[in-house]
Amino acid sequence: MHKNINEIKKLESDPQVIKKLFDKNEIKKFLDLYNELPTTVHNKKQNVIKKRWLKNYSDELENLFCSKVKNEIGDFKMDNLKDEKNEDILGLFQESYNPIGLHVDAGFNLDEIIFKQTLIPLTSKGSTVIFKNKFYGNSTNFTSDENELKIKDLKYGQNIRSSEHLEMYNKKPFDPEAHKEYLNHEKIENLAGLEIDLVYEWELGSMLIFDRTRLHCSSSVIDGKKIGLTTFTKK
Repeated sequence: MHKNINEIKKLESDPQVIKKLFDKNEIKKFLDLYNELPTTVHNKKQNVIKKRWLKNYSDELENLFCSKVKNEIGDFKMDNLKDEKNEDILGLFQESYNPIGLHVDAGFNLDEIIFKQTLIPLTSKGSTVIFKNKFYGNSTNFTSDENELKIKDLKYGQNIRSSEHLEMYNKKPFDPEAHKEYLNHEKIENLAGLEIDLVYEWELGSMLIFDRTRLHCSSSVIDGKKIGLTTFTKK
């Protein structure tokens, strides 16, 4: 568990959607950056392409992003992994053809005071489900899949696999209507005890901001593919 849980809790707030934060030209610049960056991971099993937002690829976008986020959440530090040269990675672009499963992006250093994460859609079709439930451990993929739970040989920056969430919340059966509409890619048993707080319908120019302690996942709504930029902050 994080060592500064009380400090982290003081910073928590409801998820928020900021509309019309970026114009069409700025979204195009983010997409151009995405196309320019080298591929970090092409997970053919999950059918997802990940690219790290490396420093010095676009100072203009870096400054634009930081100033707009600071206007919304106040002072922050970026909290991202390092590249092979020990340089900061500013965020993670993901091109997904299938929904991303239930997880939490709570970081890998339990000494840090984690803060907010952001999501900028770069395609218009898709949605993200934010749950009311919180988790104060490391970044974790939550699953009841026995094969996933057997994965222990993780590389730096990979999420732990765990079914711990099934013991943490009250095991109340998940809403079957919500499951059918948004989450039919997840086993409903894996969502026991969870309660939806917000379904963020992707809209170009908007940005989602939420606490890094929140469990979340993609919805099952995808039209071919979707591309988004996620960043993580700390205090």
